[in-house]
Amino acid sequence: MSRIERTAEGAGPFTTRLTWRLGDGGTAVWESRLARKRGLLTVRAAGEPKARSRRADSVSVGRLRRLNAIAASAFAVGGGLFASGAAVAQFGTGGATGAWIYFVGGLFFNTGGFASLLQAVNAPRQDNGIGTLAARRWRWWSYEPGRIDWLSTFVLFVGTLVFGINLLSSLLQGLSVQQVNRLVWAPDMVGCTLFLVSGHLALVEVCHGRPGIRPRDLGWWIVAVNQLGSVLFLGAALAAFTRPATGSLVNIDIANWGTLAGALCFSAGGVLQYFERP
Repeated sequence: MSRIERTAEGAGPFTTRLTWRLGDGGTAVWESRLARKRGLLTVRAAGEPKARSRRADSVSVGRLRRLNAIAASAFAVGGGLFASGAAVAQFGTGGATGAWIYFVGGLFFNTGGFASLLQAVNAPRQDNGIGTLAARRWRWWSYEPGRIDWLSTFVLFVGTLVFGINLLSSLLQGLSVQQVNRLVWAPDMVGCTLFLVSGHLALVEVCHGRPGIRPRDLGWWIVAVNQLGSVLFLGAALAAFTRPATGSLVNIDIANWGTLAGALCFSAGGVLQYFERP
């Protein structure tokens, strides 16, 4: 059967929701996040008053469930470790202990970012007209910048890698002020910016266009909480700049508290993500 697309919604070059007419006269609706996270699309048969969800095949659903559990766990634990590192820096002796806690937390963020990308790479796709999601063979990588879900998760993963440079550099001893700003602070700012870009794309995806408020949508809450965490991380990074003249941070309290609050947001987002699964 041929598929006739009736409407396409999204922003710019990205499509986040497609509605098309099926060969039997019914309609099917594919939503990017719903298909990627839950393996579902919405189908309304001809003459039926209500739409119903149609699930992807069991192999695809199993993949999505496992990848979701890995990503959710990684962000929940990674966020908790970042919060612990910030607490040590604010209330304890800080130093190497806090830096190592941050570093281990960063590894969990790397894991969560890559699992999220794999979920986009291996998400089932809409078929050619019979109103089901088609399975795909497993892949470890793809290049699909025209898909907003792929681009959002790819930018997120790259952001976690840049944070890794920042966290690894923070373990080095004897750095000058210029080296600290170049090797620690600059990657921190780049990573925060990438997190914000990824979060904005995720908001566009879940809102099918201009970001708005959708309090009844679990996916929106997850994205919004994570985006708040990204904003707090950026504020903390700005406050962590080391003044060349004095060798002191702009505001160490804002840097630590901003990191702690932002990390708790990502940890909460990870917990919420447990429930956004097939």
